[in-house]
Amino acid sequence: MEGRVLDFVALGILIAVVIIILYGVIYIHDIPYNIAKKRNHPHTHAIHTAGWVSLFLMHALWPFLWIWATLYVPEKGWGMSSHGGNEPKSDVPVDQNAAILALQARVAALEEKQKSAPPKQKTKSATKEA
Repeated sequence: MEGRVLDFVALGILIAVVIIILYGVIYIHDIPYNIAKKRNHPHTHAIHTAGWVSLFLMHALWPFLWIWATLYVPEKGWGMSSHGGNEPKSDVPVDQNAAILALQARVAALEEKQKSAPPKQKTKSATKEA
């Protein structure tokens, strides 16, 4: 009788250990997702889905998910640029910005010149057709 009780206690402990290990593995695989969620990562859902896929691929993707989640920093973006932290971010380099501003000024001057030009007079060939 005492042996039966100890068998059930051992079975209960075994089941509890298996459940704790399963929840621990799931918790560990959600770490990249939690990092991405905390940093407002633009690919949070993809990281979460890839974490679940990694469970079935024997954890092969998990280190890459950790790297992917930690690369994005809200203040700096992806952190791949050589700009300082206080400079405004722009996809266009500074020398191109100056060229764009110069072209915009030229277009504005040409539009102004066109507005102030006298209207063209009709030619004789255009009046004959009408």
